[in-house]
Amino acid sequence: MRLEKTGKNFGQNIVLDNVSLSLDRGQTMAIIGPSAAGKSVLLKCLAGVYEIDRGEILIAGKNVADKADGNQGHWTDKIGMLFQQNALFDSLPVWQNVCFQLIENGSLKGKQARDKAVELLGLVGLDADSSILRPSDLSGGMQKRVGIARAIANDPEILLLDNPTAGLDPVLSNHIENMIETIAKKRMTTVITVTNDMTIARTRYDFLTMMHEGRVYWSGPRDQIDHAKNPHLAQMLSGSSQGPISMRTQNRGQHLVA
Repeated sequence: MRLEKTGKNFGQNIVLDNVSLSLDRGQTMAIIGPSAAGKSVLLKCLAGVYEIDRGEILIAGKNVADKADGNQGHWTDKIGMLFQQNALFDSLPVWQNVCFQLIENGSLKGKQARDKAVELLGLVGLDADSSILRPSDLSGGMQKRVGIARAIANDPEILLLDNPTAGLDPVLSNHIENMIETIAKKRMTTVITVTNDMTIARTRYDFLTMMHEGRVYWSGPRDQIDHAKNPHLAQMLSGSSQGPISMRTQNRGQHLVA
């Protein structure tokens, strides 16, 4: 999978600015950066939720973002995604949420779908009884786990995860990260994760990418992180208020420099 000078605008606001990234099948990447860096938008562009305005998204050598070439096809069927706010359907029980795509495309029906959902829920630490509940009956952390179970339900070639361990306790976070690593290795799934956990970012993934204001400021293998000498990366990893990343105010679009 490769992105070539990918760009995305919302009106006059440039959200992604010439983003180029590359991952081979089975490799994993963590994306870090401050709020409004474009991280979640990047995942949604990869998933086909948003159309890009510039550049290319190449999967298996085909530009799937180019409608004129007819390469889009069932590209999104190869992708599983966990959204930042989980995006579960409150009108459906948990088991139907987990297997929603498989039910919709006719791959599974009735008891088969429910059994599959129970199996997937077990992988993320939820018991069979939770399958009959509504998402609104679950805690935020449990909803997050349901979202992860749904993301892996179609055995995707590319797995996109927007803060998969946010709101989870350290033990469960470790369990989820172990599961993600196992999926990548055993199924040769390409994984891209947005995370705010700097320890996870620098120790769990093959590659690390640092984004700020829609741009990639550093990207490379994790064994090069400590030798990067990149001020944006160093500030994000340390959490320091001193450095090139400043806080943007919402009312005037100004920056507050610590």
